[in-house]
Amino acid sequence: MLVALGTVAALAGTAHAAVNARRLRRPDPDPPPSTVDISVLLPVRDEAANVAGCLRTLLAQPDVEVLVLDDGSADETRAIAESFGVRVLAGTPPPSGWLGKPHACRQLAAAARPSSHVLVFVDADVRLGRHAVAAAVDLLQRHDLDFVSPYPRQVAGTAAERLVQPLLQWSWLTLLPLRAAERSARASLAVANGQFLVVRRDAYERAGGHRPDDVLDDLALARALRRSGARGGVVDGTTLASCRMYDGWAALRDGYGKSLWAAFGGPVGAAGVLAGLAVAYLVPAVAALRGSRIGALGYAAGVAGRALTARRTGGRPWPDALAHPASIATLAYLTGRSFVGHRRGTLRWRRRTVSQCGR
Repeated sequence: MLVALGTVAALAGTAHAAVNARRLRRPDPDPPPSTVDISVLLPVRDEAANVAGCLRTLLAQPDVEVLVLDDGSADETRAIAESFGVRVLAGTPPPSGWLGKPHACRQLAAAARPSSHVLVFVDADVRLGRHAVAAAVDLLQRHDLDFVSPYPRQVAGTAAERLVQPLLQWSWLTLLPLRAAERSARASLAVANGQFLVVRRDAYERAGGHRPDDVLDDLALARALRRSGARGGVVDGTTLASCRMYDGWAALRDGYGKSLWAAFGGPVGAAGVLAGLAVAYLVPAVAALRGSRIGALGYAAGVAGRALTARRTGGRPWPDALAHPASIATLAYLTGRSFVGHRRGTLRWRRRTVSQCGR
């Protein structure tokens, strides 16, 4: 019974991903020039390895203000940024109750030139295409939205990255009703990626800006925007931007460790989500190994959904999709580890404990 239930769920998830893949809003490959002032905002902390590559692509965007905030870097990040001739702010330490990244983003938004009607938040590990900002703002205006999150192509180099990173796009293509979510009043349907997030300034201010203590600052901002009446969500950023979040297992483990405890609304929510994923993508795979035809169908459905997502979002379909059950199991491990670390107070990121950091 459980095998059949999981197979039906896997088939439904793959069918929904196929629908979403067709309906995902695509940018214009030749966007018109922007008609509004735009500020591109880059928070950095210990990003000496990334900031130069990111700034080269930001400064190639036509007709935008580029503003950098150095959030107490202990390396050469600030000097490298200043060598590009951009305005670099010295961030103030986060006050009590604030995490690092949302505080940095809030400072950047306040410092953006008053004429900028659109704010574009970018992470240092992101590389933008030549007209990425113009194309994203065009999507915002053409579809009368208040915010869009062009999801970058996720670059995965090592086996660990290829196992986990594709779950990012797979999760929202499989589980989120994209078009309905754009205009829904339900904050629970709000999804965004802070790697590349474009928002109308008036909507940002109406929502109260970045929240003080949310380790998932992008998701928290999207939910605040939704609660304030803003419309928007994920759009296709595959051709606009790329991002390599983590380099290898240790960085990936610690990076997800700092935030997965907050991703599902608490331990009960996490247990429910992971149990559902296990029924849909682990139970059929195990049954297939034991000779179950229904289990084999469920496993094939999960692999097909993963491959479909990879093709649509610039990932690597084969042979990576074949390891989809292992990806789900790894996610469960990382989530459990994150909860344990959070409970013990041992989670750290960028020289801050999680109680002090948002990056």
